[in-house]
Amino acid sequence: MSRAMHRRRQAGVGLVEVMISVTIAAFLVAGALVIVSDSTKTYNIHEASSRLEENARYVFSVLEPDARMASYWGWTKGSVGLIGAVSQTSAAATALAGGAATSCGTNFSVDLTTTLEGSNDAYNLVCAAYNGRAMPSADTLTVRRASFIASPVANATVGPLRVCSTRLSASLVNDASGCNPAPIGTVRDLVVHAYYVAQDSSTTANFPTLWRKSLNNVGTAPPVPTFQDEEILPGVEDLQVQFGIDPTGTSGVATQYVNPVAAAALPATAQIVSVRIWVLLRSDTRDPGFTDSRTYVYANRTLACTVNSLTAANSAACAFQPNDSFRRLLVSRTVMVRNSLGT
Repeated sequence: MSRAMHRRRQAGVGLVEVMISVTIAAFLVAGALVIVSDSTKTYNIHEASSRLEENARYVFSVLEPDARMASYWGWTKGSVGLIGAVSQTSAAATALAGGAATSCGTNFSVDLTTTLEGSNDAYNLVCAAYNGRAMPSADTLTVRRASFIASPVANATVGPLRVCSTRLSASLVNDASGCNPAPIGTVRDLVVHAYYVAQDSSTTANFPTLWRKSLNNVGTAPPVPTFQDEEILPGVEDLQVQFGIDPTGTSGVATQYVNPVAAAALPATAQIVSVRIWVLLRSDTRDPGFTDSRTYVYANRTLACTVNSLTAANSAACAFQPNDSFRRLLVSRTVMVRNSLGT
């Protein structure tokens, strides 16, 4: 009896026990794989969302201070009496601005009385967008102002367009040698930025990107003012803009918001006192298994019609329902224009 009990104690694990152990292990591994897969998917979703939010913050860090300081001319407030400013309906000021006077539209670079303007659901600048492929349904936003940073007084027969200002007057010049330096006056580069959305980035085709036309100085003998394309951020699919209007031009309070085209036809007494900006951002890559079926209604994009592509000719003023696997983030911000009343 003792030997029989000893043999039973030394017997191996049976087939049934092995099968049960393997089955339990398989369930445990499968559960672990599901947890890892779900965790990876959740991480990727959060990563994509965080990247979109970070991109949105960067875009508005560029757009917001620029729009807020429209009509800033240094020590003189208001552009009505700014000497050298020429409207877009006047003859081209080529003696002052050279080729920049006509490259993006007649006097587009020197119409300093129009400190904010834009186009609605279209790209209407004479100078071509990047690669000649502007997003046909996006708005544009143009800001004119003086630089935040004072420039050194330099002598250039035809060179950088600068704003010379004192407490009493201001003038636009291409030769700053006659300007009053500090502490009597200040000299600042003229800033003209025209923001738009192109269908391509500088590195990737068919990747919508926020660009801007920027009035820069090219060459050194002498430097010539011209417009250049500057890439702001890839992944911006749409830009929509509306202007807040003070019809009296005295209160500084917006009583209505209108599309840029409507703003161009405002009465002379009306003032643009704020800018409402919408930016639609898209992820870099597609997310397998995800479908963006949301309908984006914002700015003048209404449910009167719906499109699934912003590059389509009929996408102007239509709500956007992409039905694809890109993740998106729509962000809006209202920017108050500090120098809107010129006082």
